[in-house]
Amino acid sequence: MVTEKDIISRLKTGMVSLPPLELRLASQQERSGERRMDAIIQACWGDQREEFAVELKAQSTPRVLREAMYKVRAAARHMELNPMVIVPYLNEDALRELESEGVSGVDLCGNGIVAVPGRMLVYRTGNPNRFPSSAPIKNIYRKNTSMVGRLFLVQPGFNQVKEILEEINRRNLLAGWTGRSMALSTVSKALKVLEDDLIVGRKGSSAVLLQAEKLLDRLVENYTEPKVGPVINWKLPVPTGGNKREDILQEAFRSSLPAVVAGISSVSRYAAMQPEDTIRIYTPDPKQWLTNLPGAQSDRFPTLSIIQTEEASVYFDGRTDEKMAWASPVQTYLELMRGDKRDRETAGQLKDLILRQIGKYRP
Repeated sequence: MVTEKDIISRLKTGMVSLPPLELRLASQQERSGERRMDAIIQACWGDQREEFAVELKAQSTPRVLREAMYKVRAAARHMELNPMVIVPYLNEDALRELESEGVSGVDLCGNGIVAVPGRMLVYRTGNPNRFPSSAPIKNIYRKNTSMVGRLFLVQPGFNQVKEILEEINRRNLLAGWTGRSMALSTVSKALKVLEDDLIVGRKGSSAVLLQAEKLLDRLVENYTEPKVGPVINWKLPVPTGGNKREDILQEAFRSSLPAVVAGISSVSRYAAMQPEDTIRIYTPDPKQWLTNLPGAQSDRFPTLSIIQTEEASVYFDGRTDEKMAWASPVQTYLELMRGDKRDRETAGQLKDLILRQIGKYRP
């Protein structure tokens, strides 16, 4: 992991640059009153020179970047210099925020924005991150750890971390069957990342959702299809006497074996979309689950596709009515966003629903 000393060393040897600018270290650890800057550098472009008060950070999280921006901007104003931050990596979102806040920023990967109104403007992006995080949980927006973030889209505020853990395990339909509940340490580590990404705010032991749309976007960006085992295609008998498919399925869903309708087959519960002819259902043991159903295995125009998976995230926050268990609005949204143009257009209705429900929440 890169350190602030490493960044200073790179500045001294000319390894930090933003062509066509040349960045030169003028001095280190400058102090003006109570304000201390890590360095002063010169940005050179031909005969043009501009001096910047610089704050160095070894991390590139949104929270660290925002704190650095506020600090360097105040100090640079006092010192009558231009403000700049230097961090390991700046993505496009970070560059846009720097631009909006009037602060220059350069990373160690060749991305950055250096702006002095009316005098200098250089903007470069697109270089990959050569300094990825080495955090114990590499991606909290994917697979089972994503249940921490997903919970905030259902209940956006908590007084205690323990409440978050209890609510996750209560809403995890698979936990009772596998005996594998989420650990408090996993929740704490995920909360730290959510806080660093400015998605969740912390005050003492409480936590509150700050940016619901950003959280949804992160979940979409990192969503991967669940790891699945055998799939059994099943054909139910034609319903008679006014019964529907849901009436026949009711007995199977009463089983102690967890099962939930997949998100792509749950869309009609939340949005205006014609349901699929074949209902897809997740369960950890398809053969066992099918013992309570009439019909027979058939790959020709099946009524059901029973999909084996033990990924807890697809079962999380399943919505159970008097007959069936349906995927949560969030799981349904994520599956739709992986679909075709029509699916993604329908996903907009789910997004509106999720955000409206957050707006109605009262602690």
